Amino acid sequence: MQMDFDSIKEKTICFVQDTLKGAEAGHDWFHIERVYKTALSINAKENGDLLIVTLAALLHDIADSKFNNGDEEIGPKIAGDFLRSIALPDHIILQVQQIIKNLSYKASLGKIEFFSKELDIVQDADRLDAIGAIGIARAFTYGGFKNRTLYDPEIQPDLNMSKEEYKNSAAPTINHFYEKLLRLKELMKTGTGKELAAQRHQFMLHYLDQFYAEWEGIS
Repeated sequence: MQMDFDSIKEKTICFVQDTLKGAEAGHDWFHIERVYKTALSINAKENGDLLIVTLAALLHDIADSKFNNGDEEIGPKIAGDFLRSIALPDHIILQVQQIIKNLSYKASLGKIEFFSKELDIVQDADRLDAIGAIGIARAFTYGGFKNRTLYDPEIQPDLNMSKEEYKNSAAPTINHFYEKLLRLKELMKTGTGKELAAQRHQFMLHYLDQFYAEWEGIS
């Protein structure tokens, strides 16, 4: 018998929670939960397919390539294997896999060949979690995880990295603000995403002003 929406959602949540046990704190279940809730809020105004948005938001970081030796196919594969295990139709599985494959910022540095309203919604939700107060916390959490320098005035941000250069970058965490985080506001696709991004973007600018003042010992 075909499962209803709530059963599919609950099975997916359990799968994601179990799979991400022990994950790096910036890409753990709590990140997934925030993105899922934000995606639902955006979707309420943007009217995407609720099942696709739900599944893509919950599964979007099931196997992030940066924790899997740069393998960009493993996430879509694991998601697809799971969705087939609960007998979802192929057309739904394919859409979810395409969203996962094209969601990340680094994917936008390459050639994008898939477009959908649901991708825009989940992508905006994921990007919103990368900026603002939580985005700052996540950036330094990941920087610490990779043992990166907080800031080095001698190392300037590289604003013209290719996709491969971005994937392999080990620059100080503050550089990441300029190389990605401060760019996300202008990359939002939905009206709701743009509205939410504006305040979070401003918060990051204030944070950087404070950071540099403290670095120089003048605040």
